[in-house]
Amino acid sequence: MVAEEFISGQELTASIIHREGGEVALPLVRIEAPQGNYDYQNKYFTDDTQYFCPSGIRPELEEEIREVSLKGFRILGCRGWGRADVMLKPDGSYYFLEMNTSPGMTGHSLVPMAAKAAGISYADLCVGILEDARLDSQRPR
Repeated sequence: MVAEEFISGQELTASIIHREGGEVALPLVRIEAPQGNYDYQNKYFTDDTQYFCPSGIRPELEEEIREVSLKGFRILGCRGWGRADVMLKPDGSYYFLEMNTSPGMTGHSLVPMAAKAAGISYADLCVGILEDARLDSQRPR
């Protein structure tokens, strides 16, 4: 059996992509699901879940979460693109839930949503990810 602490608060995602000059963290997306339950049903089969990008949190806190997400992405050795899932508690502290190294890339997924808010079209996002793709033996050290 596995047990985890329940963390209540606002759910945020920090998308990270490779751009000229290195990886960047895109604007955060804040997720508001019915009854705070962002489960499979509310993610894929309902229109009741709301997504906010810009997130609406304090700008300095958003920047901090983006920077720490980017640092985690690098420390974990991720590349290409990814998404950190974060819970923001009412007291302003936050917890990282996971680093998703293969996040959804449909036209309504969270990474494309953040990219759009940053002025990056879906087509440019996809082409950029593909242009940066390398086999491990081709990756610069």
